[in-house]
Amino acid sequence: MRRIELAYHLSATEYATPHGTSLLRNPMMDVLHAVKSSGSISGAARELGLSYRHVWGQLKEWEGDLGQGLIFWERGQAARLTPFGEKLLAAERLAQARLGPQLESLRVELERAFTQVLTPEAIEHSVPTLRLYASHDHALTDLVDFAAQRDSGKPLHLDVHFCGSVDAIRALNEGRCNIAGFHAQPFADVNTVTARTYRPMLKPGLHKIIGFARRTQGLIVAPGNPMRLRDIEDVARLQARFVNRALGTGTRLLLDELLGRAGLMPLDIDGYDHIERSHAAVALAVAGGTADVGLGTEYAARSARLDFVPITDERYLLVCLKSALDEPPVQRLLHCLRGRAWQTRMSALPGYQPDHCGEVAAMKRLLPWWG
Repeated sequence: MRRIELAYHLSATEYATPHGTSLLRNPMMDVLHAVKSSGSISGAARELGLSYRHVWGQLKEWEGDLGQGLIFWERGQAARLTPFGEKLLAAERLAQARLGPQLESLRVELERAFTQVLTPEAIEHSVPTLRLYASHDHALTDLVDFAAQRDSGKPLHLDVHFCGSVDAIRALNEGRCNIAGFHAQPFADVNTVTARTYRPMLKPGLHKIIGFARRTQGLIVAPGNPMRLRDIEDVARLQARFVNRALGTGTRLLLDELLGRAGLMPLDIDGYDHIERSHAAVALAVAGGTADVGLGTEYAARSARLDFVPITDERYLLVCLKSALDEPPVQRLLHCLRGRAWQTRMSALPGYQPDHCGEVAAMKRLLPWWG
């Protein structure tokens, strides 16, 4: 078995890495991805800022080490990955997507540790910290970088631990975090699984809801939607190979709601027990051909260059204890969320729109099953 060693790079400039770049970089995977996207070795070299000779030499060296070809290339023809190269790249991307939320949390913690040492003003004026347990969300990941920027006037460190929505609210109630993030469907009335799951965990007078985002969830399918899937009934009828999310996640709750509304059971879904840990991992399972369809965000589908069939717009919400609202870190977060700069940045993410962003609201205003 091949040995893997992990490493990270400390950049000289703040926030130089483009949003969406892999958290763990590997030169071979970078080259394979660049060849696939550009269709040529010279294009891959330009994309990576390397010489043609260097990229060509690296490819030949890696092929020798692995004992198999990585690319097909003939003069005058577009370069493309071999089946082995495709499998290697797909396997690595899927592994990173599965661990993406945990790796993002690690990256944020490392950045905070180095900032405290390398930035003089961080010693004199400590940046306040908010600990969040939250369902994985792409806009929330973007918010971590945005809130920490010093040109925002009031920098804030968001110490995010990604988990399922149910686990996030449980962590808040057990005192393990300051704020929890979860998502809920607008059609979930008082008798639904969503209401029965969340309502006992949220108490009027004790908790306060903070508006954040509206995002689109739906079916993530291969380019061209070859099975012509339109809804969860089609998934069951055509026995499409499905990839699910774990118990306790908001997306798993959404699936169970959709099954209940359609009069279907988990046994009707081929792959109900095929679990992936994140929206990105669901998308890459579809892209890699191990599944025909999964339920996830539009952002994840577009990022993997897949097609997307929208099913519902849902609210992604934050919740904190009422007693914490006047604490300076929470006030800084609300200030950030209410600002035009953040809301403009969120609107640029595929499938996202600000929704009562930074508004502190009663349960019945933002949760459809309350009142």
